[in-house]
Amino acid sequence: MPLPPPPTQKPDNAANRLANDKANKDLLIKGVLCALIGAVILLAPYVARSSSVQELMAGASVVGWFSLVLGLAFIGLFVRRRLAASHRR
Repeated sequence: MPLPPPPTQKPDNAANRLANDKANKDLLIKGVLCALIGAVILLAPYVARSSSVQELMAGASVVGWFSLVLGLAFIGLFVRRRLAASHRR
């Protein structure tokens, strides 16, 4: 006798909704912090006063762009999850 197919969605109960809300809030916090760190790294060479710090921060621009894009991706995923949750209810 074959087994039944596995469930495609989690049960909709209070514990799962609470866990999903916490995961979404964590995702938003991570996204905002990553984007903020990326923006600070990218803007630091223009604000730094000493030339050695300017050169150091200019060399870290790849890290700044990566952090900024990663943060924006996290924020986009948060928005997508919120929109999907609002359409389900």
